[in-house]
Amino acid sequence: MQKRNLGNSNLAVSALGLGCMGMSFSYGPPKDRREMTALLRTAVERGITFFDTAEVYGPFTNETLVGEALAPFRKQVVVATKFGFKLDPQGEARWIGLDSRPEHIKQAVEGSLKRLKVEVIDLLYQHRVDPNVPIEEVAGAVKDLIQAGKVKHFGLSEAGVSTIRRAHAVQPVTALQSEYSLWTRTPEKEILPVLEELGIGFVPYSPLGRGFLTGKMDENTKFDPGDFRGNLPRFTPEALKANQALIDLLGAIGKRKQATPAQIALAWLLAQKPWIVPIPGTTKQPRLEENIGAVAVALTPGDLREIDDAASKITVQGARYPEKLEQMTGR
Repeated sequence: MQKRNLGNSNLAVSALGLGCMGMSFSYGPPKDRREMTALLRTAVERGITFFDTAEVYGPFTNETLVGEALAPFRKQVVVATKFGFKLDPQGEARWIGLDSRPEHIKQAVEGSLKRLKVEVIDLLYQHRVDPNVPIEEVAGAVKDLIQAGKVKHFGLSEAGVSTIRRAHAVQPVTALQSEYSLWTRTPEKEILPVLEELGIGFVPYSPLGRGFLTGKMDENTKFDPGDFRGNLPRFTPEALKANQALIDLLGAIGKRKQATPAQIALAWLLAQKPWIVPIPGTTKQPRLEENIGAVAVALTPGDLREIDDAASKITVQGARYPEKLEQMTGR
């Protein structure tokens, strides 16, 4: 497995990471713990060293799973987690708002350290920008945690350009995590140039469009009641049908390259910048192997031009999120 540095930092990780959310949260019922432990350990054996979790996934249960599964490999891997959601005090498995007050950040980190079974968090992201707390205060709180030896690197998620600059001025930002793929190209216009300028790495989540870019969905796809994709505008039958043009494009390139649509989608992302590290999530061993195979797929400048030309003629139907969640991005 190739390694990449996240921006100008000294944080070197595998070129492809593993998003762990779906093992416990959002994509239907939590998956079998033993199977997910085996999957996480297989990922390490296959060269993946970068794992992504968050306090809110579960809540809490995903960090516990990742911490226990990766405990034997602690010196080999980089684990990223996130703070910033206010969780239901009644113990309900849901979030009820945002909370990035410095005292809450410090409480969240203590909990994450215990669940992850570590003495220091490798990469700590603010999960979503809290409009009620100046980003300078957030960055200052994380800076204190870095100085206290409880955190190594600071990250932001779905932050806008002004927030990134202001945070970076207080505590250097190692990585930004936001959605980016062939069907969500929003970061290209403003975000990527700023990250390049400031030397910040980029970690695209949902690099396979929450499964759509694998080519395994169509307008007849049905989602389990606990699968949040059933509530997303981009996953209505009409949108799924309209967006099949992207799958046709990936399939055509894949046929030439002897690769699957998912592998082409990931290879395209990897080819954009050397400091981009996608984190596709999966709960299945064959999909893990397929995703890892994308690192070996070489797209030529001609291939990339062809993909961009064809993709520019496709208008993706449907918003990423319902309005309430969409408002939490790009702040």
